[in-house]
Amino acid sequence: MTTGFATFPDASAFRLLNMSAPLCLIDGGSFAADRDGLARIDLAIADGRIESLLPAGTETLRDDQPTLDLEGGLVLPRLVDCHTHLDKGHIWPRSPNPDGTFPGALTAVANDREANWSALDVRTRMDFSLRTAFAHGTAAIRTHLDSLGKQIGISWPVYAEMRERWVGRIALQASPLFGVEQALDPAHMAVVIAAVKMHGDGLLGCVTYMIPELDRALDILFRAASENGFDLDFHVDESNDPAARSLEHIADAALRHRFTGKILCGHCCSLSLQAPEDEARIIGKVKEAGIGVVSLPLCNLYLQDRQAGRTPRWRGVTALHELKAAGVPVMVASDNTRDPFYAYGDLDLVEVLREATRILQLDHSGSDWPCAVARTPAAVMGLDGVGVLAAGGPADLILTRARSWTEFFARPQGDRSILVAGRAIDRTLPGYRELDHLMGRAS
Repeated sequence: MTTGFATFPDASAFRLLNMSAPLCLIDGGSFAADRDGLARIDLAIADGRIESLLPAGTETLRDDQPTLDLEGGLVLPRLVDCHTHLDKGHIWPRSPNPDGTFPGALTAVANDREANWSALDVRTRMDFSLRTAFAHGTAAIRTHLDSLGKQIGISWPVYAEMRERWVGRIALQASPLFGVEQALDPAHMAVVIAAVKMHGDGLLGCVTYMIPELDRALDILFRAASENGFDLDFHVDESNDPAARSLEHIADAALRHRFTGKILCGHCCSLSLQAPEDEARIIGKVKEAGIGVVSLPLCNLYLQDRQAGRTPRWRGVTALHELKAAGVPVMVASDNTRDPFYAYGDLDLVEVLREATRILQLDHSGSDWPCAVARTPAAVMGLDGVGVLAAGGPADLILTRARSWTEFFARPQGDRSILVAGRAIDRTLPGYRELDHLMGRAS
């Protein structure tokens, strides 16, 4: 059993002293922060919850309560991954992307789905992914489920089963994924809506791109969401073509329908390639429509601007700084994991935040970017008390030895400790050999 660097008191009530926490993730109280936005805190934990959260050194310690001094180590709440693909995860060994391109990924996944995605296959890979995310310190995940043809009847019941199995460890949500042109097919929409009602979480969505009937398809989706009380989650403009502006069409549709539910748009890559006046106009509409935007920096760095024999010129990410400056809720998330859309990744939001900081240059631009993997996606997902540190909240924590952001981002924090309901969890990661029987190889 591996529980990380820290040895915690074997008690239902104990204190963690002298930690550094992002001020932006603390609810309640009055705390002073350093130039990195970190506050020194003490936590009292009792019966799986945070009993008190105070500035370090301000509370008289009781002799009868065990304590652990973290010596300034950074503490975070367990994190929230609001855009993943648990149904695709870990198929790379049997279905690699032949050339690393977006079209190559689409073809490889479609072929693998048709050939291999039985209930057993999807269930096994989902469970592997969830055990991995849990060991890294993830509290909640939203996954997209490919929802086409026979796969609807396979993946949705498996997902519902996994959601129940993981209650108390990871909170799960799922949104359907299909090409926007499928929204024009009443039979398809009826099957998808029925699956969401029976097995889902009140979410509807699809992949949008610039088809001639885009506005009509969006009207169908917005009407269906309104009639059924669904929120919406879209894959948007995952392209380096400035003419890809379906994000603006989604914002127009939200305003046209006076939609009151939550809307999350992922990728939005082409937004960062617009002329300044077009970018400003689109961002203004996104803000007015109340849309949140999640960037997937690892996947889009991998896929976008890839041409054989040519060094990429563009990082592939959206205009996240400009969106945030306009007041749009912004997030970063894992996206794909060891599948044709992204050959790497481990559903580790500490890695995602570290790499997003580098790829998107989040440093030197404010100290509240940790909200992008915690407080903000928790709000979009409607999860109360998740992604924040608060007295009375769950004692779900990620603890590290790093005393500053430069120490935190310089290393992978592979020795982090994770508390769930005040207890250290086993951080042993599942081994890839567990999946060999699905990949056609002997373990």
